[in-house]
Amino acid sequence: MQTSPGLCPGNPPEAGDRRGPGLCRGEMDFGGSGKKRGKFVKVLSSVASSALFDLLLTEWHLPAPNLVVSLVGEERPFALKSWLRDILRKELVKAAQSTGAWILTSALRVGLARHIGQAVRDHSLASTSVKVRVVAIGMASLRRVLHHQLLDAVQEDTPVHYPTDDGGGSQGPLCPLDSNLSHFILVEPTAPETGEDGLAELRLRLEKHISQQRMGYGGTGSIEIPVLCLLVNGDPSTLERLSRAVEHAAPWLILAGSGGIADVLAALVSQPHLLVPQVVEKQFQEKFPGERFSWDAVLHWTQLLQHIATYPHLLTVYDFEQEGSEGLDTVILKALVKACKSHSQEAQDYLDELKLAVAWDRVDIAKSEIFSGDVEWKSRDLEEVMMDALVSNKPDFVRLFVDSGADMADFLTYGRLQQLYRSVSSKSLLFSLLQRKHEEGRLTLAGLSAQQAREPPKGPPAFSLHEVSRLLKDFLQDACRGLYQDRRVAEKGSAKRPTGQKWLLDLTQKSEDPWRDLFLWAVLQNRHEMATYFWAMGQEGVAAALAACKIIKDMSHLETEAEAARAMREAKYEHLALDLFSECYANSEERAFALLVRRNRSWSRTTCLHLATEADAKAFFAHDGVQAFLTKIWWGDMATGTPILRLLGAFTCPALIYTNLITFSEDLPPASGLEDLQELDSLDAEKTLLYHPGGQVSVGPSPRGERARPAAFLLSRWRKFWGAPVTVFLGNVAMYFAFLFLFAYVLLVDFRPAPEGPAGAEVTLYFWVFTLVLEETRQGFFTDEDTHLVKKFTLYVEDNWNKCDMVAIFLFIVGVTCRMLPWVFEAGRTVLAIDFMVFTLRLIHIFAIHKQLGPKIIIVERMMKDVFFFLFFLSVWLVAYGVTTQALLHPQDSRLEWVFRRVLYRPYLQIFGQIPLDEIDEARVNCSVHPLLQEDSPSCPNLYANWLVILLLVTFLLVTNVLLMNLLIAMFSYTFQVVQGNADMFWKFQRYHLIVEYHGRPALAPPFILLSHLSLVLKRVFRKGAQHKREHLERDLPGPLDQKIITWETVQKENFLSKVEKRRRDSEGEVLRKTAHRVDLVAKYLGGLREQEKRIKCLESQANYCTLLLSSMVDRLAQGSTHWSPESFGGGNLQAPASHGVNPGGREHPEASRPQYD
Repeated sequence: MQTSPGLCPGNPPEAGDRRGPGLCRGEMDFGGSGKKRGKFVKVLSSVASSALFDLLLTEWHLPAPNLVVSLVGEERPFALKSWLRDILRKELVKAAQSTGAWILTSALRVGLARHIGQAVRDHSLASTSVKVRVVAIGMASLRRVLHHQLLDAVQEDTPVHYPTDDGGGSQGPLCPLDSNLSHFILVEPTAPETGEDGLAELRLRLEKHISQQRMGYGGTGSIEIPVLCLLVNGDPSTLERLSRAVEHAAPWLILAGSGGIADVLAALVSQPHLLVPQVVEKQFQEKFPGERFSWDAVLHWTQLLQHIATYPHLLTVYDFEQEGSEGLDTVILKALVKACKSHSQEAQDYLDELKLAVAWDRVDIAKSEIFSGDVEWKSRDLEEVMMDALVSNKPDFVRLFVDSGADMADFLTYGRLQQLYRSVSSKSLLFSLLQRKHEEGRLTLAGLSAQQAREPPKGPPAFSLHEVSRLLKDFLQDACRGLYQDRRVAEKGSAKRPTGQKWLLDLTQKSEDPWRDLFLWAVLQNRHEMATYFWAMGQEGVAAALAACKIIKDMSHLETEAEAARAMREAKYEHLALDLFSECYANSEERAFALLVRRNRSWSRTTCLHLATEADAKAFFAHDGVQAFLTKIWWGDMATGTPILRLLGAFTCPALIYTNLITFSEDLPPASGLEDLQELDSLDAEKTLLYHPGGQVSVGPSPRGERARPAAFLLSRWRKFWGAPVTVFLGNVAMYFAFLFLFAYVLLVDFRPAPEGPAGAEVTLYFWVFTLVLEETRQGFFTDEDTHLVKKFTLYVEDNWNKCDMVAIFLFIVGVTCRMLPWVFEAGRTVLAIDFMVFTLRLIHIFAIHKQLGPKIIIVERMMKDVFFFLFFLSVWLVAYGVTTQALLHPQDSRLEWVFRRVLYRPYLQIFGQIPLDEIDEARVNCSVHPLLQEDSPSCPNLYANWLVILLLVTFLLVTNVLLMNLLIAMFSYTFQVVQGNADMFWKFQRYHLIVEYHGRPALAPPFILLSHLSLVLKRVFRKGAQHKREHLERDLPGPLDQKIITWETVQKENFLSKVEKRRRDSEGEVLRKTAHRVDLVAKYLGGLREQEKRIKCLESQANYCTLLLSSMVDRLAQGSTHWSPESFGGGNLQAPASHGVNPGGREHPEASRPQYD
């Protein structure tokens, strides 16, 4: 490369060689104020384009571009149309900002570049972030720069003070630099003697080099940086640049209607048959009316146009005046896709444009231009763009890729899933939660406690699926047990993990359930649209929606940002579960019931009922189908709706069980075992497996056979009656009333101190409470959950009624202990009396099952909160009034018991009308009459400020009896109105918990429950495989039937989604959108008709011209003329006369002109 010794005279040669050959850098201070500064570099036209590109990235620290728009146009002042000004100042800058593009333009403040500079300035003033700035790089020949002598002696450390020339005037061929730009590339010719500045050549080489670079965008892959040349207006010399650019496969977007050479190309490039010198000359005369061109120039431009027309795939003509419905970014993307589409049908060649479409979120262009059916896409071709779409939250693209052949089972490995979690935004809640888990794991491995000082981790934490698994366990508990853990843990069981290490997953292994894993990832990311799509594609939809409901509810409590928390609360996962179950229940009740109790394979064998309980999904439990299932469980094998009087009659006389007083469900037909049920197409087979615990088929006699075998019949009826939850409930209610009656009898009649007591009734009461303690212990610690004792106790204490039971038992133990000691016998009686009240309040929970009382109990519970707020306000007035009156009436009385009585108790009674006027009203006070109110007694009131006491009493009664009481009534009314609408739903939710509680209870009630406890202990010791009643609510279905239920649920989900889609299509908004789309199509069609009309008029004029030409020839031939001259009828031949002179600019002198066409 040749160098110029005067390129950067202020720097030593070695410095320039060290930081880039032929590069002279500096800074410019526009106007000398220091507020506007720009960086510039002076280069020779022969400089290496790679060195120049590295300078932009590494030294000037410009962000790597995702697109380069090279603006080509007129560099002379010209009138700019209003729509074109909007395109350049709004659309171009908007497209550059949204896509992260560079704009290459002229550095001179003249012509087209002047408007680009103003647009960049307006954007920089309006933008509040440095990260979203528009990068506009100006390039100019140093010969054309006004005041270029100021740049000759540049020093890199000293900014050049460049005058702004606000007048904006150019001085001949010299123009000032545009101060609105921030980066300048100034070019000096390598060989000045040739007369060429080398700017166009350098710009071509730089564009080609950039188009060969690959830069990452958003996701995991990288794309070649697309370079697009945007032609606006332009003079004839632009054809030379365009011809050379298309040879380098650079796509061009030509704005028709912008004037100049752009309109010439718009008119001729799509009609190669019109590319003849005569038509070209006519077009040039129309577009440049004030200039004349030589014939040689016309011939040269015709050849250039013919050469350019051989690259139609690189040329996109767009008229914003007629087709202005699309944005500039859309048109740019279509032009890039068109350039790729015409020369290749391989999927790999379209990946760069597809990644760009993902980056710009233009799924409509991807559908119409890339996935139009011309290219065969394979799953491996879409892996990179799928990752980009997932990371950048583009659900429409994910759906498009899946529809186009992407296979999630092949795509999602544990390594990619881990990469997705690592791409979480650092400002999101998920990032902070994972970071906390990562920090806890780091401290555990390091052997540090949370209180010890710890060094912050360097760089962003590298999350693993181990932290994700622990986080999901916090949200879903048992529903994600074993998720993202190595199978060796489950297989080896007791195998010890190496110290300080954890079992690591094989990241190359494919995900077992990709749709579930992506669904959880989207839910944790709070991306509801993408999560809904993954939910639609996966299996076990009801369970998945309920799990998401649990996660979102927990995360909404942790989210600190109000907008994100509101978005979480608005997520409709519970509605998805509810609507899908409604669809299933409407199709088949039996299968819907099986759906509720089957153990879901994707959710660690938990049931939908368990997930709904964890998610507190009250609306789901209020569904008619769930309530029908609970009713079936509640009545057991008895007919639902059996009158309570019949059940009570069977209680009093158990022999009635064996009559027709109570209807029992008849046993199913006999079957020899599961081997006879391999063909599960029979609904009877499904019912058999559904209604028998554990999915086992009963091998028993028919009803007639039962009667033939009295023992089996008697045992079956006995179990069916006493094993039903409703029977267990009624037995417990009856025995609880008996317990309360016995307790009251002991307290009121038979509570004697030693040695007379305790009597037999009191000992029976002690034994009864002992059996209650055993039952509470069983409920708290001897459950089927595979958790440690602390976790079981925590779950037990979470129930408020269990807390009530603990308080009642604790008070009973304290009371009995005091009762046994003579000196605290009365204290024991007091404690037991209070304990009786606690046991009596326990009846509220029992009656919550009642359909009328249950909702009212809910309302009373909510009103208790209002009472506490009321008591707060009341206590303020009580204390204020009580202390004041005590200080005024009894200043000498220091007895604490009387002080507290007069400060708190007496004002409270005054609210209800018990006003002691004998101690307040001066006219009625007489201390000598009453023996307790002597003149010198502290109880005698002080009458000094009696008038003030009367005034305070009136005010106190007015505030408490009128204001606060009416406030309490208003609060009760509002609470009743609010809760009444949802009270039924809350009651149904409590009904589920009550049914589950009594479904799991032993058949016998206290105190006879001790026999049931002994039976359970014996079964656990001697019959470890014994079935439990819990299996009615958690069921392992046989493999074929389980798969059948899954498939059936998937079909119902598809039906549900199709109905939702149909409702969406029929909605008013969608109808309006379709109408608007059709109007746009009609407008485009009419625009095409106008274009056809123009072409027809052009053909008509050409036909008229040919007609005139032929008629003139016929006339001449008819006259017998032997000499034919072109000038006689305005014709011409394709060869220019030798006398025509052409000046260097292509314009000819008037004397050398030739006649023009009409």
